[in-house]
Amino acid sequence: MTTLKQLEKKLQKADTKIAGLYLFCNFISLLLITAYSAMMLSPTVLLVLPEGGDSRKQMTAIFVLALFGCVVFTIYASGLFFRKKAKQLGTLMALGASGRQLLPGLLKEVLLLSSLSSLAGILAGFPFVILLWNSFRLFLTDSAQMVLKFDFKCLYLSAVFFVIVVAFSCANAYRYLKRTNIMEVMHEEHRNEPVKELGAWCAPAGILLILIGAGLGYFAPYAYEELFSAFPPAWLNLLYAPVFAGLYLIMLHTVVHGWGSRKKHPYKNLIARSMMKFQGKQTVNNLLVSTVLTAGTAFAIFYIPMMSVGHTMEINSRPYDYYYHYRADQKVFNEEKISDLAAKYDLAIKDYKLAPYLSLAMDGTAIVEDEGQNFHYEYIPFLEEGKFFSETAFEAFTGTEISVAPGSYMAVSNADETGLYYLNSQATVLTNMVTHNTLSVSFAGYAHYGLLVDQRGSYILNDEDYETIAAGITPEWAGNTVSFNMDGKDNYLFAQDFFYTFISLFGPECEYPIYYDRVAQYQSQLNGEIYWGDTERMTQVSYSEPDTTDFRYYWTYMPKIRILDQTDYLRTFSVFLMMFLFIAIICSLAAMIISYTRCMTIALNNRYVFEDLKRLGASPTFLKKEIKGQAGPVFKVPTLVGMTAMYLLYALLMFANDGMLTGSEIGGMAVCLLILILLAGIYYLIYRYTVKSMCRQLEV
Repeated sequence: MTTLKQLEKKLQKADTKIAGLYLFCNFISLLLITAYSAMMLSPTVLLVLPEGGDSRKQMTAIFVLALFGCVVFTIYASGLFFRKKAKQLGTLMALGASGRQLLPGLLKEVLLLSSLSSLAGILAGFPFVILLWNSFRLFLTDSAQMVLKFDFKCLYLSAVFFVIVVAFSCANAYRYLKRTNIMEVMHEEHRNEPVKELGAWCAPAGILLILIGAGLGYFAPYAYEELFSAFPPAWLNLLYAPVFAGLYLIMLHTVVHGWGSRKKHPYKNLIARSMMKFQGKQTVNNLLVSTVLTAGTAFAIFYIPMMSVGHTMEINSRPYDYYYHYRADQKVFNEEKISDLAAKYDLAIKDYKLAPYLSLAMDGTAIVEDEGQNFHYEYIPFLEEGKFFSETAFEAFTGTEISVAPGSYMAVSNADETGLYYLNSQATVLTNMVTHNTLSVSFAGYAHYGLLVDQRGSYILNDEDYETIAAGITPEWAGNTVSFNMDGKDNYLFAQDFFYTFISLFGPECEYPIYYDRVAQYQSQLNGEIYWGDTERMTQVSYSEPDTTDFRYYWTYMPKIRILDQTDYLRTFSVFLMMFLFIAIICSLAAMIISYTRCMTIALNNRYVFEDLKRLGASPTFLKKEIKGQAGPVFKVPTLVGMTAMYLLYALLMFANDGMLTGSEIGGMAVCLLILILLAGIYYLIYRYTVKSMCRQLEV
């Protein structure tokens, strides 16, 4: 005699495919979330990505998108599993089993499947990260900084996601067993989920909502600061919500109406359209999640060309092969020593130029933080340090004629005037930090010379004003800038020798990052406070680690050496670039797997439709066309919408930064477009593979 438990096991074995799909969905979701969180919290990444910087914010924002996608994906997988499971439950109920009798066995099965797949995904996440990261090191670039380290606190995020998976699975199990209509339960898997048919207005409304949400989310923090004199709270990010509502309407329009005109051929693709419409709820949800993940992929991958193209164009635009500056109290290279070093490599230098400068204190108005999120603006007499050239020295160094009126100063920017963030255009008093003599000044506009642009800020004074304020200054507060070219082709070994020798000539008093401001430190002393740069909040640089990203990017006296910057770019910024490439791979994998799973689900749910079409005499060509009609929108719409929306949004962000698109930004966006075309090609190949899998599943 067959017992209830034996019958349950037989029915479970009969539907191993859907159980396998459920296991696969949970496994993939936990693997991706674990891999992402492991990288996001890895000391390897956190030591390079500056705290509070845009790169960390972007990384976190994309993680939220990925988390949202994977949560929806697992909920969908759970619902699909129980829709198929409903037939088993209905059969057992028809034989007299009650929900109370079935609950222990069902919960045991659900807990076992959920736990095993989730734990396997968590455990597989770390080997996946190691394999992918070491592949980057092997085939792309490698450096000492790319040695991968884990902080296993990342497992907290995986644990939270694991709880979500199990909780939804158990909740679904309880919900299905509460049903009393046996026939409804048995035919659950054939139940359609049509969406409410809205008018054609939902497409333009969706586009409008996306624009409104993007505008509100981007500009609201600035408006909040102006209105309330406070830093924007995290909840302001909810203003991006209309973007998701707009995406939903666009997906809904895709499912209900499509994007082609049906007036001339109202019956064209009727079967494919009807199948999609009658199962519209799940299709819309999947399209929305895939679109969000595809947009996250584009957002992550854009970081690489935008950074790389700008860097390459800046290097190529330099008028000199070598540029450096140093404090006057440091015994650094002069022209003779450079020539002697070059001679060891059978090289010679030319166009050697030197210009002295003064490091002066500048006053100004700055934001001062209050308790909580509030702040106020306050005049600070010793606000920041600036490098000041005389107009004669600037003309001799740059070859550009300039005239600075007495009692005024000019700031040095690049030709596009995009490097204004670090420049002080509000100063009214300059102070000699040795004698504390002052000079009253006013801002007189911008001069242009990109080689002098850095995070410290360079300025120009009238010759007489320069001599006046320079009286009594010591070498500690003065310095020189030097530039020269190589006479012929440069040599990387010479550049490397020059760089390491250059560092060795500096004393420990110059071992600090460029955003360590000696003038601001002096103001903190006057206020009886500890300067933030003297705390652990400040990123440290060390002469003993000259090849790290922190040193090459942040050291105050880091030289600009064309051949070194070109050759060592990938190695210097490897962690930055590889992290965002890793994120793009994670998001794109998630999007493709979700789209593939949805298409295979369509094949499973609509098998009886295709069987009926075969009996009616439909040819394999016709059936394949209908399969493409189902799979096409699942892949094409998220790809087109996600990529297009993110491309336009990224261009808007670039424009909003400084009110223009610079040459490097235009070049970067062109490369981004090429990458999107390549990525779309990969999605197309997955689409082709998915169609073949659906055909095999439906025996077409």
